[in-house]
Amino acid sequence: MILFHGGSGSWTHWVANVQALATDRAVYALDIPGFGDSDLPPGARDVDGLHAPVTAALVDMLGTGPHEVMGFSFGGMMAGFMAADHPELFSNMVLVGIPGLGLFGPRVPLRGLRDDMSEQEQRDVLRHNLRIFMLRHDESITEDTLDMQAHNIARDRLRRRRIAGGEPLLALQSRWRCPVHTIWGEHDALYGENLQRIPQALSGCQHLGFHVVPDAGHWVQYERSQAFNRVALACLSA
Repeated sequence: MILFHGGSGSWTHWVANVQALATDRAVYALDIPGFGDSDLPPGARDVDGLHAPVTAALVDMLGTGPHEVMGFSFGGMMAGFMAADHPELFSNMVLVGIPGLGLFGPRVPLRGLRDDMSEQEQRDVLRHNLRIFMLRHDESITEDTLDMQAHNIARDRLRRRRIAGGEPLLALQSRWRCPVHTIWGEHDALYGENLQRIPQALSGCQHLGFHVVPDAGHWVQYERSQAFNRVALACLSA
């Protein structure tokens, strides 16, 4: 099983899930090129410049599959691009809080980091951005969470992403050939009141399950990991 993390992240987006998912399958939590410890391919600017080299690397490492794949946010959109070009690659696709459906709600007011900020000021910005965008509850943001976020953002080499704000997956879904399940946090800041419109938007593929985890934000697999793991394992065994 392949895990693809979200934007400005790394494999650590799955830190609360890997052990649960790996009880009866091999799990590979990868750093997408341009994030974490993985180099950015020459000329790549967004998902459209990443999915081909990631597909080639995946086949080189693990063979043609088919493989199970789970993608969070940007990583789920990338899985969608890969499944459109190589529908034989995946046997099951679980998409978590994905963008690219043209259903974003109001813009989330994130704050920017500056080099002249003190360490505490930077951590305050990270806390604000996590709370307003990624996580529903203040208590979900520990010092370890802030450390992880700071480390991931410092290694983000693909910051001018734009495709996620459009609707590329609406057209690509007709080329997917595997079953698709989706999982969302009830309070996903990307979608707001548009969350319930997602099943209709994904009616062009084998969308077998639309699952909403209560009392969670966008980073649902971290904030409500136990509930998420139960839903994810049920999707994989369906």
